[in-house]
Amino acid sequence: MTAAFMDLVDVTIVNIAIPSIQHDAGASFSQIQWITAGYALAFAAGLITGGRLGDIHGRKRLFLIGIAGFTLASALCGFAVNPEMLVASRILQGGMAAMMVPQVLSIVHATFPAHERGKVFGLFGAVIGLGAVSGPLLGALLTEWNLFGLEWRPIFLINLPVGAVALLLGRRYITESRAPKALKLDLVGVALVTLGLLMLLYPLTRGRELGWPLWGYGSMVGALGVFAALVVHERRKAARDGSPLVELSLFRVKSFAAGIAVQTVFGIVLGVFFLVWTLYLQIGLGWSPLRAGLTGVPFSIAVSVAAGMSVQKLVPRFGRKVLQAGALVMGLGVLLYIWEARHYGLAIASWQMALPLVVMGLGMGLIVAPLTDAVLSEVPREHAGSASGLINTVQQMGNALGLGLVSVVFFGVIDDRLPRDQVGPAFVNAFQHTLWWVAAVLGVIFLLMSALPKRPAQHVEGSEGADDAEGSEDAEGTDRAEARKEPALVP
Repeated sequence: MTAAFMDLVDVTIVNIAIPSIQHDAGASFSQIQWITAGYALAFAAGLITGGRLGDIHGRKRLFLIGIAGFTLASALCGFAVNPEMLVASRILQGGMAAMMVPQVLSIVHATFPAHERGKVFGLFGAVIGLGAVSGPLLGALLTEWNLFGLEWRPIFLINLPVGAVALLLGRRYITESRAPKALKLDLVGVALVTLGLLMLLYPLTRGRELGWPLWGYGSMVGALGVFAALVVHERRKAARDGSPLVELSLFRVKSFAAGIAVQTVFGIVLGVFFLVWTLYLQIGLGWSPLRAGLTGVPFSIAVSVAAGMSVQKLVPRFGRKVLQAGALVMGLGVLLYIWEARHYGLAIASWQMALPLVVMGLGMGLIVAPLTDAVLSEVPREHAGSASGLINTVQQMGNALGLGLVSVVFFGVIDDRLPRDQVGPAFVNAFQHTLWWVAAVLGVIFLLMSALPKRPAQHVEGSEGADDAEGSEDAEGTDRAEARKEPALVP
C-alpha cells in the first residue's frame, strides 16, 4: 500500500510545483514538459516488463529493488543541480516505479486467500483515494512552506523516509512468490516500444522551441515504421515461443480494441489538461501553489465519489451508458470552464471554478473506475495478463503524448516574447483554446465507447473463477492481470 501511495502522490505532487521549479531552476518550457512526460514515458515503457520480471525472478525481490531505486531517484531529483539532471532523475524514477508498482497487487494475490482479498482491495481503493486528494495539497504545502530554503525540493525528498520504512518493513513481512509458468522476457519488443515512443514524443516536445525542423517530422514518420516493425516482431515471437510482449490476437476482440483506443485518447486528455491547468492557475492568474492546490480539492472529491457510485450502483444497472454519460458530463464541465474563464478573465475566484471542476470530476469518476473491466470483459482469460498490462501501458503512453502536445495546443498560441503585463491574459486565452481541444476529444471518446460491451461486469465473474484455480493457467493469467492493474485515477 505504501508503494502504491508513493507512486500516485509523486505523479500528482509534481504538477503543483512546476511553476516553482521553472522559476528556481531556470527550466525551459520543454524541460518542464519532460519533467512530467519523462516519468510517464519511462513508467509506460517499463510497466509490462516490470510485471514480467516479477513473475520470473520473484515479486518480493522486484518490489524491493523498485522501492530502493525509486527512493534513490527521489533523492537525485531533490538534489538536482540543474534542469537536465532533474529530467534524467525523473526518467529513472519512472523506470523504478515500473519495477515497483506492478508487484503490489500480485503480492496481495500471493499473500491473501481469495475470501480475504475483498477487504484488501477495499483498503487499496481507500489508499488511492487518499493519494488523489493529498498529492496536490501536499505539493502545495511543501512548496509554500519553502522548508530550509529548499523551494520545491522537499516534494521529492519526502520520499526518502517513507521509502526507507517501506524497504525495511517489506524485507521483513513480505513473502516471496513467483508465477508457476513465467514467460520469457521480450527484450526486442521492449526496445522497439521505447524507441518508437521517443521518436514520436521528442519532436512533439521540442519542435516549437527548435522551429519545427525537418528532422522532427522525419522522426515522427519513422516512429510509424518502428511500430510496424514491432507488430511483425510480436507475430514472429508469438509463433516461435508464445511469449510476445504484446498479444496481438487481442485486437480481434472488438471491445478490447475500442477500449485500448479509449484508454489512449483519455490519457492524452488528462496529460494535456492537468499541465495546462497548473500553468493557467499559477502563471496565468498568478496564484500561489497553496491556493492552486486547494482549488483542485472539489475536483478530487468529485472523482472519488463518482468512482465509488459508478462501480457499486450505476454500472451493474446501466452498463456502458455510465461511461458514455461520464464523457458527456466531463465535456459539459469543460465547456462551463471555458465560459467562466472567458467571462471572469483574470478576476476569476477559486469558488467560481468549483462548479466546472465538480462537474468534470463527476464525469471523470464515472469513466476511470469501470473502464478497465469494460475493456477486459470479452478478453479470453488466458490472455488477461497481457491485456491488462497493455491497457495500462497505452494509458501511460497517451498521458506522455498529451504532455508532448501541450507545446502545440497551448504554447503554440502564446508569443515567445511577451511583455510582463501580457503574460496573464495570454495564458488565460491559451487555456481557453486548449479546453476547446479537450472538449472535442471527449466527444471522440464518447463515440469510441459505443463499441464497448453493454454489460462490462460479465468479465468479473469469469476472473473470479480463474482466481480460485490454484496453479492453473487461468489462475496465472488472472494473477498477471492483477499484477499490472495500475489505478487510473488522476487528481
